[in-house]
Amino acid sequence: MRLALRLVRRTVLRFVPRLALRLVLLTVPVGLAVSAARAEGYRQGSTPNANPMPRSERHEYHHEIVLLEHQWQADMLSANTQALASLLSDDYTGISANGIIQTRDEMLASLSSGALKITELTITERRIRIYGGTAVVTSVAQVAGTNLGHDLDGLYRYSRVYVRNAQSQWKIVSFETSRIREPR
Repeated sequence: MRLALRLVRRTVLRFVPRLALRLVLLTVPVGLAVSAARAEGYRQGSTPNANPMPRSERHEYHHEIVLLEHQWQADMLSANTQALASLLSDDYTGISANGIIQTRDEMLASLSSGALKITELTITERRIRIYGGTAVVTSVAQVAGTNLGHDLDGLYRYSRVYVRNAQSQWKIVSFETSRIREPR
C-alpha cells in the first residue's frame, strides 16, 4: 500500500499542486472507511446493533416498565417499604438531588422511619428507552414532602434504570434526581 501511494504521489506531483494532492490523499482513506462501513450494513448516523429486539418484545417490556413506574409512585406515596423492597435490586444505588448516595437498605429505612415522607408525586414527561434487558426511564416529578425535616417541595428531573434479572423480573438498580431550579 505504501509503495503504491509513493508511486501515485510521484506521478501526480508533476501534474497536481501539493494542496490538491494532500486533499486527495486524505479523502481516499476516509472514503474507503465509509464504503467499508456501508458494506458491513451500517446506516449512516446509526449505531451497530447485531441483535435488534423484536418490536413486540420491546412493546411488552415498555408496558411492564410503565406498570412498575406506577407501582413505584404509589409505593413511595404510601411508604410501602415491603413493595418497594421487591422493586429494588440488592445492589441498588440512589443519588439524591444534593448528591447523597443511598443503598437499598438506607432508602427503605428512611421511608419506614418517616425520615423521608412524600405527600405528592406527580410525574410528567416520562420517557422510557429499552436496551435489551435494560430500561432507562427519565421524567419530571412535582414533589411535595420532607426529608429529615427539610422541605422537598419542588420540581425534579430524574432517571431510573431497570435491569431484567435471570428470573425475568425488572429490578431498579439506579436512581438519580436533580432539582429543576427557576431561571434567575
